[in-house]
Amino acid sequence: MSAQRIRHIVLFNWKSDTPAGHAERTTVALAELRPKIPQIRSYHYGANLGVNPGTYDFAVTAEFDSVEDYLVYRDHPDHKAFIEEYTAPYIDTRASIQFPVPSGS
Repeated sequence: MSAQRIRHIVLFNWKSDTPAGHAERTTVALAELRPKIPQIRSYHYGANLGVNPGTYDFAVTAEFDSVEDYLVYRDHPDHKAFIEEYTAPYIDTRASIQFPVPSGS
């Protein structure tokens, strides 16, 4: 595949019956996930600040050295377990994208 660095972004809207405090628990779980997957070069995540209407509830951004490293992350058992526990049961809508990061940025 490619040796170009890539960025992965995923956005979530939670279901209306998602328990209070779920975003905080998700944030803690993501912090615990990062050291388990060394292919992650950069990892940022958090709940929406609510500055603008019509936006998503939660976002995750990650950078990887290559598409192959992203695929390791995507298919990693700890990442899959995180999805099963923290996102899949609570997602109303989801959007994601992976795109190349220009050199020098």
